[in-house]
Amino acid sequence: SLALKRMLNFNAPPLKNTAAEPVWKVLIYDRFGQDIISPLLSVKELRDMGITLHLLLHSDRDPIPDVPAIYFVMPTEENIDRICQDLRNQLYESYYLNFISAISRSKLEDIASAALAANAVSQVTKVFDQYLNFITLEDDMFILCHQNKELISYHAINRADIQDTDMEAIMDTIVDSLFCFFVTLGAVPIIRCPRGNAAEMVAVVTRVKLYFPSCNALSLAAQSLFLTVMFYSPSFQRPLFILADRNVDMATPLHHTWTYQALIHDVLDFHLNRVMMEEGAGAEPSPAGARPKKKSRKTYDLTAADKFWQKHKGSPFPEVAESVQEELDAYRAQEDEVKRLKSIMGLEGEDEGAISMLSDNTAKLTSAVSSLPELLEKKRLIDLHTNVATAVLDHIKSRKLDVYFEYEEKLMSKSTLDKSLLDIISDPDAGTPEDKMRLFLIFYITAQQAPSESDLEQYKKALVDASCDLSPLTYIKQWKAFTKMAATPANYGNSGVKPMGLFSRVMNTGSQFVMEGVKHLVLKQHNLPVTRILDNLMEMKSHPETDDYRYFDPKMLRGSESSIPRNKNPFQEAIVFVVGGGNYIEYQNLVDYAKSKQGKKVVYGCSELFNAAQFIKQLSQLGQK
Repeated sequence: SLALKRMLNFNAPPLKNTAAEPVWKVLIYDRFGQDIISPLLSVKELRDMGITLHLLLHSDRDPIPDVPAIYFVMPTEENIDRICQDLRNQLYESYYLNFISAISRSKLEDIASAALAANAVSQVTKVFDQYLNFITLEDDMFILCHQNKELISYHAINRADIQDTDMEAIMDTIVDSLFCFFVTLGAVPIIRCPRGNAAEMVAVVTRVKLYFPSCNALSLAAQSLFLTVMFYSPSFQRPLFILADRNVDMATPLHHTWTYQALIHDVLDFHLNRVMMEEGAGAEPSPAGARPKKKSRKTYDLTAADKFWQKHKGSPFPEVAESVQEELDAYRAQEDEVKRLKSIMGLEGEDEGAISMLSDNTAKLTSAVSSLPELLEKKRLIDLHTNVATAVLDHIKSRKLDVYFEYEEKLMSKSTLDKSLLDIISDPDAGTPEDKMRLFLIFYITAQQAPSESDLEQYKKALVDASCDLSPLTYIKQWKAFTKMAATPANYGNSGVKPMGLFSRVMNTGSQFVMEGVKHLVLKQHNLPVTRILDNLMEMKSHPETDDYRYFDPKMLRGSESSIPRNKNPFQEAIVFVVGGGNYIEYQNLVDYAKSKQGKKVVYGCSELFNAAQFIKQLSQLGQK
């Protein structure tokens, strides 16, 4: 966010004094730039920084000759051609070119030639490599890209017919973004990774790019920063960078969840911190012969400025529903107080200007009215969360997601099961075909021993009868055989939930959320496989799961093949990156882990962020080959 604000201030530190009038300017971005900016800066924040207009590079843009333009784009052939065309058409007063990733010398020469031909050399004020080729979704979470994410997806990395050249292209894309992340962070980490998978390949290429800055197209200033950080900062101050492979834990991405943020991502359309919902789904039917009402799509931004979201995004859903109701009741009480004071003063229909001019004995009313903008913002957020939480609750109730969540937790923690798997698969009222497939895949992945052929046929028949596509199972069977998971199934720790009975009634008589029939499940703290790997490596614990992890330290370049860490002190900061895709369940588990450890800071990253539906689609594609 700070790097973006600096860029939007013509690459100068943003001014603290907001009273000064900003320089008005135009922002031109491509889809990649748009994805990087949108989760971090709202339209209002852009306006406050002087951005009067923000446009896509490849849209039809009219000339605005007396305004400077800030470009924020990837250095692709197509984008460079369009920038050259803008220079020829003399669209803007001056051009500040910011490239998301490092631009090559040949492309820089193309821009110089176009500027010379258009007699616009003096107008190209600055050209910067921003090294911002990653998307920050939270203070402690980043993903690599949203556009073209299928090029570095789990499916792309794990398909059977992948060529060496394809794999190299995937590695280059991932490593370029990771390199940008560490340049922005201003840190050179110690790298740990498992052996023999895509995570190791990423680690090896990242090591070369990070530890040998002179081999890269880095400016001299950036090289000197890297070398200083690398050789003069003590090991314990440098972060630990753990690369994990998605194949280490295939059950969590398929798991039905119970926390607010992860549930929204699972059941609603949630991308780059924005929820898209169809309004009026439950509206009354149109009269006979009339055109059906068009459902309007509503978008909600869930941002860091939303205090309710920041406090409750990792909370169990019933707790969130209760809190929304409490906020609503508190808001109504405040609103009633303002109305009561107005009515006492006989000012029912007066405007706010008249009220503010009243004498001292109305200070209480004046104070209440001055808090109205704050009250209206509070109301907007309450409405937002009421709508989103109601939509989530509809899915929980119609698909019995509480039943799925509880059963899967028991499967993953090897607890005693209270009903048979076949019963849930065969129950026509329990979930969608996809829900049933997710449950069965978790059972298959976590089973100590694979079910017998006859049992498997019985399950398959039940799944087919429930309209399930069996392609994902075909792939998971191959995956399990290949990874020999049958011998060493992933350990999901002492997980599990504590059922507190049903919500037999609404939470209180006026509640928006009718939770009747939904299980009141309380989460028990436990570490998922990725969190357990982090704990072993961050705390320098000896454990068979991680003892064989490779160790790369920039201060031990010659002995870099060693897996014996030179640094024996526990790390205070760690970045966990999952090659092959991540999810909000894993992220929340790491957040909870970091909270339980005093002074530890953990950042979660992944090559793409998918929900279970998107992941199962990739497994299905792999199973069909």
